[in-house]
Amino acid sequence: MDNLTEKVAELSKRRGFFFQSSEAYGGVAGFQTFGPEGAEVKRKIENSWRETFSRGLGHREIEAPTIMQEDVFKASGHLDGFDDMIIECPECGTSSRADHLIEDNTEVEEAESFSTDQVEALIKEHDLECPSCGDSLTDVEVEDFNLMFETSIGPGSGQTGYLRPETAQGIFVEFPRLKEYARNQLPFGITQIGKAYRNEISPRKGLVRVREFTQAELEHFIDPEEDEPDIERVADVELMLYPVGEQEKDDGEYVYATVEEAVEEDIVESEWVAYYLGIAKKWYKEIGVDMDRFRYRQHNEGERAHYATDCWDAEAEVDGDWIEITGFAYRGCYDLKKHDEYSQNDFTVFKEYDEPEVVEKKAVDADMGYLGPEFGDKAGEIKDKLEELARQKPEAFEADKVIVEVEDEEFSVPSEKANFSVEKTEEHGEQILPHVVEPSFGIGRIVYTVLAHAYDEEQVEDGERTVMHLSDRVAPTEVAVFPLMDKEGLGEKAREVADKLRSEGLSVKYDDTGNIGRRYRRQDEVGTPYCVTVDYETLEEEAETVTVRDRDSMDQKRVKIQDLAEHLK
Repeated sequence: MDNLTEKVAELSKRRGFFFQSSEAYGGVAGFQTFGPEGAEVKRKIENSWRETFSRGLGHREIEAPTIMQEDVFKASGHLDGFDDMIIECPECGTSSRADHLIEDNTEVEEAESFSTDQVEALIKEHDLECPSCGDSLTDVEVEDFNLMFETSIGPGSGQTGYLRPETAQGIFVEFPRLKEYARNQLPFGITQIGKAYRNEISPRKGLVRVREFTQAELEHFIDPEEDEPDIERVADVELMLYPVGEQEKDDGEYVYATVEEAVEEDIVESEWVAYYLGIAKKWYKEIGVDMDRFRYRQHNEGERAHYATDCWDAEAEVDGDWIEITGFAYRGCYDLKKHDEYSQNDFTVFKEYDEPEVVEKKAVDADMGYLGPEFGDKAGEIKDKLEELARQKPEAFEADKVIVEVEDEEFSVPSEKANFSVEKTEEHGEQILPHVVEPSFGIGRIVYTVLAHAYDEEQVEDGERTVMHLSDRVAPTEVAVFPLMDKEGLGEKAREVADKLRSEGLSVKYDDTGNIGRRYRRQDEVGTPYCVTVDYETLEEEAETVTVRDRDSMDQKRVKIQDLAEHLK
């Protein structure tokens, strides 16, 4: 369908799915308002996600603040490495995201994974120009731009804070308390749905690339040596996979495999990632993502986060573009290790052994009465080096003297002054850093995908109709009720029917404006699955009936009002 992106944007604005925020003041790029219809679709998708990924898998949900202090993001690495590539036109001053400039104007894909030098070379090779004024960008430097929104916490200079760029850190920093709620037992999962913020260089495509967005994230904390997913639960789910090896070929093809086959054949390295690919695919289908326009693409080495050993994106095709809607990453222990190092708290979990184990502990009890006078201010560092040597190379203490190196200088310590010893002790367990499996969903992009995949234009007897074939699970309204005309008691009866359906728990819209054909078309455009019409026959019959119209087939049938709620459900 030509210009699907424009058609979805136009319909969304006209019918209240989404539109640019603050249009009365000219609007600001990267911020979108969900209208009455879109807000309901979004809420239903969020609630469906909760049912599948939180309650359905036995996980628990939290809600953390959207502003966090600077130290959190120093520890997580966001302050040093959360960058996109920016290029500024020297003529008009327009800033563009350099990798997107390449992808939009060449055959190169996934330019995000390239270095700034490679991006500069491609811009020069293809003689790319500024999208605003057309001036050449071939000799302009590409720079890194940090996407974090900075703010101040408290009055005056206060404390530096940042709007969170992902909801995950709100879960990680609370791990010491969350593990207590889980009774220090692995595995356990924590979910969160909330806002995140990224100061995007060039926001575009409505809900696809924005500066404020909603994420739904699951952080699943596991013991990497013992915990395994229930692969049988999703073993037969068929996946369309696009591994790195196929992406690198000129004629690369998709690999079709079940979850079980993907694991057995090492197409997906992590069993946990494969497990969540299977869970997620079933969910995407239920909410209305078109499986003919859906794939899982593996991250190549250049775009994979340094902490992730395996990472796949769920991508949906809209208007010829593949849009990332979810990232699935095996994050290892990176996040908890960083917060354990930087904070004043313990991010480990005690792992109890099935049976106590007898272990040898090698230690030194250095004679500081000797080290202090002998080595002065170096004594403390020498003691630390002796302790490290005891763990790594205990045989070094068999000689008369032990040699250690501090700041490129060697020091000799008599073995008897080091007091090296080996003791056997009984241990009942050990402190371990859990590993993390993370499916991270972009709710706005999923809403956009569902709307785009539902959009259709059909030829019907009285012309063309636009219809949103939304899944019943996410349609903003489940049933619309109309009087044929608002007179002679039809309006009163229709309102009575609408109230009865609402009392039965259905989402109902009442409409008596315009002719019946136009009302049907309005509901088709917002994806309402069923329309109920009260007509003269309703009032004439002893057993009152109404007309029920199906959105997709446009077929109509008469149903008794007393059976209507059950019929619709």
